[in-house]
Amino acid sequence: MTKALIRLKSIDDVKTFVKKANDLDCDVDLSLGKYTVDGKSIMGIFSLDLSRDIEMTVHSDKATFLDAVAEFLVKEN
Repeated sequence: MTKALIRLKSIDDVKTFVKKANDLDCDVDLSLGKYTVDGKSIMGIFSLDLSRDIEMTVHSDKATFLDAVAEFLVKEN
């Protein structure tokens, strides 16, 4: 399992993220506070507050997905 913070700023970001998540053969969860949605669901993602950073949990130990979504990862200072 891999966790990271992501930021989705636009509708196109959400579409791109969902497309990449659906290419995976494992589950991707997005959590904001007490709410967790399927990272492969556009409707689920749009139910979150996209103005905030979102915790992503990839239920796989392969780091390749992090490379695929690197543009959405929140860079820590």
